[in-house]
Amino acid sequence: MTVGRHKRRLGRRKQPDFPIRIDRLSQEGRGLVEWGNRILLVDGALPGELVNVRITKKSSRIAHGFAKDIHISSSSRGSPDCAHAKICGGCSLQHISHENQVSLKHKTLYDLIANADVSVKDVVRLPPILGPVSRYRRRARLGVRWVKAKNRVLVGFRERGSNLISDIEACDVLDPRIGPFLSRIEETIGAMASFDQVPQVEVVAGDDVLALVFRHLNPLSRNDEEHLINLGIRTGWHIYLQSKGPETVHRIWPAGDNVYLSYRIGEFGLEYKFKVTDFTQINAYINRKMLIQAIDLLDLKGTERVLDLFCGLGNFTLAVATKAKEVFGVEISNEMVDRVMYNAMQNELVNVSAAAFDLTKPIELESWAKELWDTLIIDPPRSGAKKVLEALPMTNIQRILYVSCNSETLACDIKVLQDRGFRITHLGIIDMFPNTSHAESMVMLTV
Repeated sequence: MTVGRHKRRLGRRKQPDFPIRIDRLSQEGRGLVEWGNRILLVDGALPGELVNVRITKKSSRIAHGFAKDIHISSSSRGSPDCAHAKICGGCSLQHISHENQVSLKHKTLYDLIANADVSVKDVVRLPPILGPVSRYRRRARLGVRWVKAKNRVLVGFRERGSNLISDIEACDVLDPRIGPFLSRIEETIGAMASFDQVPQVEVVAGDDVLALVFRHLNPLSRNDEEHLINLGIRTGWHIYLQSKGPETVHRIWPAGDNVYLSYRIGEFGLEYKFKVTDFTQINAYINRKMLIQAIDLLDLKGTERVLDLFCGLGNFTLAVATKAKEVFGVEISNEMVDRVMYNAMQNELVNVSAAAFDLTKPIELESWAKELWDTLIIDPPRSGAKKVLEALPMTNIQRILYVSCNSETLACDIKVLQDRGFRITHLGIIDMFPNTSHAESMVMLTV
């Protein structure tokens, strides 16, 4: 063996576990400490704790790992209700009490906004929108893997700090119509001839129907499809297949053309229809409370013309349309615009319009961008809305409701709006994903 090859092999040796004391929490809720010339981020660790760390990856400046053992624990450490919390990576903050999770998310939001040089003076701190911490999750992508050593198929989330699938009997976070019954999926896939050709199962639930989308790498035999159909017959779950991209998703059980799921917001008398490939909020209970708070903050009088950017299938659009004079939604996909209009028609809302447009592109030639709107709603993806907020004429806009899934881009965008003459009046978090570091937030701004 040459010296060069020997050095490369030594460089690939696994870093042994080692003890270290945690200094503080990162904004994502991970333990943080200086480790040599690197910053070390440790999942499952709290400030002041002495933990044994297992490194999962490292670069020249940052290393990532997780707490393999806790030698000295913090008084803030919570006791996870989930029996699989130590191995499953699905819920990364179960070691922190829910109350402390909410406090961390609040602090992170305010710190990021303050760091962006945005004034929060006289801002009304909205009470956090909270809900159940278990059985809330209506959407999930579950990994699937045949494990030869166990002689069975595993279905679930990835293990903490690993690409392996957690060996869990049930998931207390998933919708109760499926969470306790993961073994039924495992047994069904295990009985198929193509048991090793199904890498993923997506869970999508509405109020009345729960659907499973089985991703498969090679065409399934008729016999394998029958296994999946029988699973649907036994459980009532709707069964879909996906061979490649989203356009290949199709239902094989039950038969029929009606492939819509739905959720209802009773306070506004609305029912939203959607397909399994459409984006919907993961937490139905929190989504309802979020919409109610949004309408309360907007305090619509029935005379407003509202522009709803990144409108999706019309989650905010339809609720606002029950109170405003006119609502215009903009979304990148023609299919989602069709969904907005279909839902408006189904709910007998005649004051809704929508257009398909990529809001990362210049908007100057778009007719909707030239009109006078008095209210603006923004619910962008994680990348934020900086470009459109810099370009959109704000001539007549008096108030802006911004709902964010990324506090960092939110802070940047609010700085843009502050520079354009708007100020924050209300600010708060939405705990859409309890027991995880993810947090949504809602901001109200006025001129």
